[in-house]
Amino acid sequence: MAARTATLLEEALRLPVKARADLAGNLILSLDPGRDADAHQSWNREIDRRLAQFARQKASSVEWPEVKAGILRARSGRKRP
Repeated sequence: MAARTATLLEEALRLPVKARADLAGNLILSLDPGRDADAHQSWNREIDRRLAQFARQKASSVEWPEVKAGILRARSGRKRP
């Protein structure tokens, strides 16, 4: 990693969580300059729909360790190509 990049990373890691998340999102978006504006709107609608379901208790959340364990279980049961 170049010295300037390492310095930027160190500075970024000192930011509050929300600021780091915003920065990470913007960096990821910058990797695909030809992104589809409609996709962004579609994702926003989907997020709103899911939040509404959650608020109405039509959906529930699952903690990351449980999700990760399920993924690992599913992967271990798959045959490798």
